[in-house]
Order: sequence, then C-alpha cells, then structure tokens
Amino acid sequence: MVVSIGNIAIGDRQPLVLFAGPCVVEGRDFILKTAEAIRSIAARHGVPLVFKSSYKKANRTSLGSFTGLGMDEALAMLLEVKRELGLPIITDFHTEAEAVPVAEVADVLQIPAFLCRQTELLQAAGRTRRVVNIKKGQFLAPDDMRHAAEKVAATGNTAILLTERGTTFGYHNLVVDMRSLQIMARTGYPVVLDATHSVQLPGGDPSGLRSGGQPEFILPLARAGVAAGVAGLFVEVHPDPPNALSDASSQLSLERLDDLLGQVTKIDRVVKGG
Repeated sequence: MVVSIGNIAIGDRQPLVLFAGPCVVEGRDFILKTAEAIRSIAARHGVPLVFKSSYKKANRTSLGSFTGLGMDEALAMLLEVKRELGLPIITDFHTEAEAVPVAEVADVLQIPAFLCRQTELLQAAGRTRRVVNIKKGQFLAPDDMRHAAEKVAATGNTAILLTERGTTFGYHNLVVDMRSLQIMARTGYPVVLDATHSVQLPGGDPSGLRSGGQPEFILPLARAGVAAGVAGLFVEVHPDPPNALSDASSQLSLERLDDLLGQVTKIDRVVKGG
C-alpha cells in the first residue's frame, strides 16, 4: 500500500521518508530554525521530509517535567513551519477532543505508544481523514498492531502508518526486534522505525525523574531498520540534545543528521533497487 502525505508517497518500495524534528516545541525561533536546518539536510540527500514536533507532552516520567508551551501557542508555531517552509507536519495527540483542532494543522496525526489500544482515540483520528501514524505500544507483540489499524480503518480511513519504537525488555530498557518490522508489514500498511525512542531507557536516568537513553545506538538501529526495508525513518533531532526540554538523552544531535542520511539512503537504494 502507498499512503500519500501531501505530495509525499510512502510505502510499496517508495524511497525512504524521513519523519524528523525536536521532541517538543520549545519556542518560535527554535522551531523555525531547527525545521529549516533539517529541511536543508534532507533536501541535500533527496529525502522527503515530514516535520515532527509535539505541541504537548502528556506522558512524562515525573510531575515536574516540561509538558509544553500550551496547545494553541505550540500548534500556531507548527502551522507557521508548515506555511513558511512548506513542510507537512506530524504531531501526537492524546484525547478525542484534540483530534479536530490538531487535524487543522497536522497532516499526520500520531497515536502515542501508550495509547495505541484506545479505540475511541484511534477512531477519532480516523474520522479526521488525515493520515494516522500508530506507535506500537512497548507492551504489544507486533502482530497485535493489526487490531489497532482495524479500528482506524473501520472509520473508512485506510491512510495508516505503523511505527516500531521498541519493546519493554526488563526494567528501564527497550529492545527492537527487527522481525517486528516484517510482521507489521504483513498488515499491508507502511511501517516506520522510530530510531530515537527505541534507544530510551524509560525511567532509567540515575535521578529516577526522567528517562535515560543510549543515543550512540541511534545510527546502528537506523541502518538495521532501513536494511530490513522500512518505508520511513522517525528520528527526533535537536540542535543541543543535552539541553533539550524533553528526551534529552535520546535525541539525535542535528549535526549528526547529515551522516545518518548519508548512510541510510545508500542502504535504502540497495534494498529497494533504486
């Protein structure tokens, strides 16, 4: 199946699509400059880009963690990115009531991993007629994702993407089983690998107040996922990860994105015969 995101085609041996941007909207100048830099790097490698950032982080380890600037303000900034830079937008949402206002800005509505079984949320996303990206829950087997997709498809919307982001592996750890990418692809929907959330150590920071991470494994996972034939690669990218307001331990440094795309585009062409 091929899913269209504006003029971008994803799936069915189409070239790799990049979903990239900082974890959360941190400010207007920050989001515009970061989006412009990512667009420039992606264009240099001929990779179609869907810009990602969250207007709100509803799932944080501790009560004191940054959750966002406010829904209206952050969505307005994402809309400015869309209009000024001509980039399609993907962002996650968390309640049924948010689906319609988010769909007015976003081209892709993302279902967070912890909410991937929430029937009413999935169907609210489907009814917007936007593309729906469903993150696989850390607690699910890959073949269980067909049920989540069916809930969206029941609304008449089959513009669905499925994203792997690691599976719980003991305490404070995730593991990516590369077989899951092929198993989810059996649904017929394009599969994306989230190479940055997959290196998280949930709650694993020594303080116990935030998630840790192992960003040194982002590139190896990205290469492996593209070699396995994924349709898209999801990468949270930040110009200064240690000082990011969210997911500081698992975002890719902006300066590494050029290297990552240089490697994975070569692999993608070999795998897909481009």
